[in-house]
Amino acid sequence: MEQNTSNNGLKVALGIALVLFLGTAFYTFDLMKKKNETEAQLKEEKQLVMTDLSNMAKQYDQAISENDIANNNLIEARGRIQGLMDSLEISETNVKSLWKYKQQYLNMQKEMNALLAENDKLKSENNMLATSLDSTRTRLEERNVFTDSLLVQNTALAEVMESAAVLNTVGLKGFGVIERNSGKLIPTERARRTDKLRVCFTIAQNNLVQSGDQELYIQVIDPNNNVLGVNEQVIFGEKSLNYSMISRFNYESTSLDVCEFVTSRDDEKFGEGRYIVNVFNAKSLVSSTEFTLK
Repeated sequence: MEQNTSNNGLKVALGIALVLFLGTAFYTFDLMKKKNETEAQLKEEKQLVMTDLSNMAKQYDQAISENDIANNNLIEARGRIQGLMDSLEISETNVKSLWKYKQQYLNMQKEMNALLAENDKLKSENNMLATSLDSTRTRLEERNVFTDSLLVQNTALAEVMESAAVLNTVGLKGFGVIERNSGKLIPTERARRTDKLRVCFTIAQNNLVQSGDQELYIQVIDPNNNVLGVNEQVIFGEKSLNYSMISRFNYESTSLDVCEFVTSRDDEKFGEGRYIVNVFNAKSLVSSTEFTLK
């Protein structure tokens, strides 16, 4: 009788253990399923953002190709989009990262709408002027008037875009240089002859920015997606940035030309391929460009 009771208790215990095991297995399977679904959704969202940026870049390309006179604002905005696409391509796929890129995309969308509307207005004005021309001399004179108008309106637009109290850069360039013993620098496109990379840009005038010591973070990414230079990390709240160097300067509320040098990793030779240069004002990307070493 006691043996039957013991056997029944053992069966009950085994039954409870089996139920707990099956419940744990089901819960683990459900968690893995949700994790996989979330990762797939994030990858899809990342691709959608990349597609939106690509479509925006095509709109800029079309606007630039249709404009007989180069609109520097359109060209500069197109370069920043390419820099954002390159950064998104190598970024981690997570909710915080995608939210950052979506916010930047929305800001660029607003900027693009304003730039393209202004560009369409200028094109319309140009067409109206062209139809009224009746001689070669008149056409040349009207084109000069249109050019002056374009420059004035672009300057006004740039002033509006710089109204926020942040530093912005223009004319960002990156290239290789040969450094002679005398200190003379010779630009080069040859990777094997490059001693250093030189990054130059102009700090745009902004009266809302307080005068004094300022700094920008320069990030140079080599063809293998490595960050050159010191490759140190700085934290901004929940965001981090790996930078090649910090450009420090005294800002006096006027335009300022800045040039910096970036070395290779562990003094290795520079490789052939495309190099990406990004300039950050704290956590915000303010300028981007690229160049190639052969």
